[in-house]
This record gives sequence, structure tokens and C-alpha cells, in this order.
Amino acid sequence: MDIIEAIVLGIIQGLTEFLPVSSSGHLELAKAILGDTSVPEESLTFTVVLHFATALSTLVIFRKEVLDIIKGLLQFKWNEEFQFSLKIILSMIPAVFVGLLFEEQLESFFGGKILLVGAMLLVTAILLLLADKAKNTNKNVSISNSIIIGVSQAIAMLPGISRSGATISTSVLLGVDRTKAARFSFLMVVPLIFGKIGKDILGGDLNFQSSEIMPIAIGFIAAFVSGLLACKWMIALVKKSKLSYFSLYCAIVGLVAIGYALMN
Repeated sequence: MDIIEAIVLGIIQGLTEFLPVSSSGHLELAKAILGDTSVPEESLTFTVVLHFATALSTLVIFRKEVLDIIKGLLQFKWNEEFQFSLKIILSMIPAVFVGLLFEEQLESFFGGKILLVGAMLLVTAILLLLADKAKNTNKNVSISNSIIIGVSQAIAMLPGISRSGATISTSVLLGVDRTKAARFSFLMVVPLIFGKIGKDILGGDLNFQSSEIMPIAIGFIAAFVSGLLACKWMIALVKKSKLSYFSLYCAIVGLVAIGYALMN
């Protein structure tokens, strides 16, 4: 992987992690277009590093909320901060369950499964369209909502299903305020990303050659900077009910991906 390719993939990850168009799906499509011949394990390593970069950008944007979550957990009082922290934890359970029990099966979906990516992008398009037509409210995320949203996050582990798109759409369809839905969506994934990276480091799964350090570092920086911009942009777009634009985009890219896969 060269520097230019790392920058392109980093920017794609940073933008699509927050925009509801599937970061994993776009990374798989970009790798196919750029002719990335990495085996799935090597490809997964770079993907994990880029996700780490966007997790850090989330911490920067929501640093106050993150501190509130930590304080809420340490206070052990049934206040608003503790309840929000509990909801974040509950939302993580489905993804942790699926990730631990079906890790090998999930990894097999990466590494050039363009037809799958295209089909899942069409699913994302439908979800976004439904959410865009939903009535906006001032409702907060409830405990039961957090579990359902967590199931959506687990399903979004498939490449092509947008994690932010699935979780925000599910929240909005449940009647949650759009801005609060976006905030919850971005915060609920941060512990999972850090947990995944910690597991991979301890398990020795993140393997790369010394020659790959520079491209990975450059990709990390590109993903972090573009993630900062995309996170702020997405919150504003969700608030203004602009999800239909992303629905159309996902539908077009999904159909193109399906066509590309069938012709190759």
C-alpha cells in the first residue's frame, strides 16, 4: 500500500464513518478499485487502525459528553448521567455478543465481497429513506430504545450497512429526537472500537511489516482530520432532515457495486 492510497482510504473512512453511507462498505469498494491485493487479515488491520482514528475524532468532538459518561459511571447514583452511561453500555451488548461469537464469520465478509456490499448499501438506502420521512420529536433515548439501537449496530457490522445510518435511522423511527439520535449513535461505538483494538493488540492479530508503518500513520491522520469535519457536518444534516440525499447516494453506489460485481 502506497502513501496516496493510504490517504484516499483514510479520507474515505473519516468521512463515511459519520456520514450514513457505510465506511466499511466504501473501504471495500475503494480497495477493489485501487487494486488492493491485501489478504483479509492485512486489510482488516488497516481498517481497524482507521476506525481507531475516527474514534479519537469522536472523543474530541464529544469530549464533554464522554466526561459526563465517565462521571456518571463513577457516581453510582440514579441521575441523568448514570442513566445515559447505562444506555451506552446496554447498546454495546448485541455487537459484543455478535463480535465475539461470530468473529471469523464476520471477517470472511471482508476482502472483496463487492456484491454483498452493494446489496447492503441498498438496505441502508431504504432505512435512511424511512427515517427521513419520520416525524421529528424531542424524545430522549430510553433504556429499551438503547437495546434495539444496539441490535441495529450489531447488524451494521456487515460491510455496506452503515453503522451511523442504521443506528440513527432506528432511533428516529423509534421517535427519538434527531440530534439526540446522532449524538447517541456516535458515542455508542467508541467503547466498542477501543475494546476491539485492545483485544486485537493483546491477541496479536494486528500484524504489519515495518514498511507499512508510514502508510498506516498517514492513513490514520487523514481519517482523524476528515472525521472531525464529517462528525460536525453530519449532526447538522441530521437535524435538518437531509437523510434522503444519502439514501439516494447509497442506492446509486449500491447498484453500481452490484453491477461491477456481476461483470467481474
